[in-house]
Amino acid sequence: MTLVEERAGFETARRAMIDSQLRVSGVNDPAILAAFAATAREDFVPAAARAIAYIDRAVPLGDGTVLAPALTHGQMLTAAEPHAHDHVLVIGKPGTYLGALVATLAGNVTVAAPDADWTASAPYSLVLIDGAIEATPAGLGAVLGDQGRVVTGLIERGVARLALGRRVAGELVFTRLGEADFALLPEFTAKKSWSF
Repeated sequence: MTLVEERAGFETARRAMIDSQLRVSGVNDPAILAAFAATAREDFVPAAARAIAYIDRAVPLGDGTVLAPALTHGQMLTAAEPHAHDHVLVIGKPGTYLGALVATLAGNVTVAAPDADWTASAPYSLVLIDGAIEATPAGLGAVLGDQGRVVTGLIERGVARLALGRRVAGELVFTRLGEADFALLPEFTAKKSWSF
């Protein structure tokens, strides 16, 4: 297969992903769909996984992490409603695909690993956590500006849900928006406790 044929195949797969995974599941914002159309998902997976970059499930990246399904990222962006004036922090490993998507929608995007110091460019108007959390990351509320929002997966009793967080009276409060396909970020697991 030539490089031109390979690119054409990926473009066809990207259009099919948009039409059969995103649009039919309620991700219909034209700007968000344009971001998916402009971002080559196959560039964010290892060479061995390029052929499955557009499947409708998580793609293993070979280092213990996964690239979330496109629908998960589409649901996140729909809930986040990013705008050109947003100062965005994307937390996660990997976070680069989600970072590339939101960079087409927002003015300033920083991508950071879960264990990085995120405070350097705070405050942020939007924080996207590319994975699920069981416990709210320390300092997350402090990097969020006034009227800022957080979108992530939130795991409660073993179930991952898409969640939108806002600061209310100094506390970060999450609204659950529905079940979604998120992988847990190990850095944000809840401390285990014993109960009888």
